[in-house]
Amino acid sequence: MRTYRRSIPAPAGLGLDLIGVPQGAPLDVELRLESVTEGVLLSGTATGPLTGDCGRCLEPVSDELVVDFRELFAYPDSTTDATTEQDEVHRLDGDYLDAEPVVRDAIVLGLPFTPLCRPDCAGLCPTCGQRLDELPDDHAHDVLDPRWAALAAFTDAAQGDQQRSADASDQLD
Repeated sequence: MRTYRRSIPAPAGLGLDLIGVPQGAPLDVELRLESVTEGVLLSGTATGPLTGDCGRCLEPVSDELVVDFRELFAYPDSTTDATTEQDEVHRLDGDYLDAEPVVRDAIVLGLPFTPLCRPDCAGLCPTCGQRLDELPDDHAHDVLDPRWAALAAFTDAAQGDQQRSADASDQLD
């Protein structure tokens, strides 16, 4: 068994649309390599900074991601050749293994699908787009249901007729 601890710069594209590890940010990786019957078992932890946007209010979000991973790298001509598909298990290349795809997959799969600035973030008002947390509790918009829009126009016309009648009677008096 061997253990390694490295701090490496994060490669480009390590993230999702809303959140990810910035390119060049330090990734702390702890690796443990163990010889097993079928090959070498790679296990470890990756830790790195996250930056992105809140999925509800679009405010900046920063956090730290810690992910664990474990993957078997099979020896050439081991019994895993008979029991697995070619792309199902990683293979050793002589005495070398490439841990980058394993670490990359663990980080991307460990990212939050909808990052939040805080768990109780209320998001944005769907009408005006302002942050609901910054608006008063009684914040509301008078929105007319489009199915009633034709009746509202009829009501507005009737009110206009009533106002004109009232104005005309005031002028006669």
